[in-house]
Amino acid sequence: MTAEVLDLRTVRRWRNAIIVAFALGGIVMSTWGPRLPSLRADLGVDNSFLGLILGGVTIGSIGGLLASSAMLGRLGARLAIRATLWLASIGIAGIGFGAGVAHSVVITALGFVAVGFGIGAVDVMINVEGSAVERAAGRTLMPLMHAAWSAGVIIGSAIGAAAAALSVPFAWQFVGEALMVAAATAVATGFIPVAAPDEGPKAPVRQRIRDWLRGWTDLRLLMIGLVMLGVELGEGSANNWLTLGVRDGHGRSDAVAAAFFTVFAIGETAARVGGGPLVDRIGRVTTIRVTTALGVVGLLAFILGGPVPLVLAGVLLWAVGVSMGFPLGMSAAADSGPNPAARVSVVASIGYIANLGGPPVVGALSEHVGLLNALFVIIALLVVGFCCAGALRPRN
Repeated sequence: MTAEVLDLRTVRRWRNAIIVAFALGGIVMSTWGPRLPSLRADLGVDNSFLGLILGGVTIGSIGGLLASSAMLGRLGARLAIRATLWLASIGIAGIGFGAGVAHSVVITALGFVAVGFGIGAVDVMINVEGSAVERAAGRTLMPLMHAAWSAGVIIGSAIGAAAAALSVPFAWQFVGEALMVAAATAVATGFIPVAAPDEGPKAPVRQRIRDWLRGWTDLRLLMIGLVMLGVELGEGSANNWLTLGVRDGHGRSDAVAAAFFTVFAIGETAARVGGGPLVDRIGRVTTIRVTTALGVVGLLAFILGGPVPLVLAGVLLWAVGVSMGFPLGMSAAADSGPNPAARVSVVASIGYIANLGGPPVVGALSEHVGLLNALFVIIALLVVGFCCAGALRPRN
């Protein structure tokens, strides 16, 4: 089946299915963030050890990233996306059971590994499918799809905030969300075409590996990666540490902390939805410089604290600051030179590892300097991203 023979109705259903898959990924990744204070208490661990447990997501995601291409080729997009989202759902249920019922660090960590593998694999798959949908539809849709992920984070964080406010045990919440994600996945993936559109012959595996390795020696590509490093560390740290920063650093309740996390998710989504017209008007480079500068201001307000409205404003600016780096970095990498797929893979790897691998580093650092002070590392990397933003300029 080729893109040319897909009718408009099929393309629309395909597009909507991938948008839902993006949203489900966001829901999964926001499940534990609002409930980390309770999860930490039930496991009886400190921030440093909690950071190691969260590192299970990183370990799993590396496996998912490596396995995603083979799974797509063997299973096709419909079955591969369905299987990996179901695995992530099982992982979420495992985290809830492991921490909230069994009080087992091992079971909880294995749950995080399962989530990491599922999300690491599906993130690659839905971006590949999203690009194919764009080609079939003949228009740009990726910003909307990434906004759907952020919208999923809003939904997931709102569920967590409500559950915390109502004192619902997080084990029940996690199992309920796992069942919801699994059911929605079963329905949505049914609209993904069984056969992927024909994109022509692929280069031999050895050549693809060689091209990917060559990308790691490209200075411009690495500078794009540095932009994504800061914003993705900022986003990942918000997902994992924002609630604890509000609770421990600013002395607020679990419900207030969860509500602040929801505000972050809303701010990031709104920035991404409105980001397209902004980029068309002022360009990628200026957009990145403006947003990362706002992110620095927001993080300073959040870290240094003060009145609640100031901290809340800091959360919003933090969200804006990390909102545009990933989608614009992906676009810049794709048109930065030959073999776009290999080049996108390089910067995606940098961004993904920063998003998932950075938070454990922040957790370990927090044991020595405090959680709020540990967030200064994000500010430093956002400044680096600001300085490297010129690498996102389109090629002439």
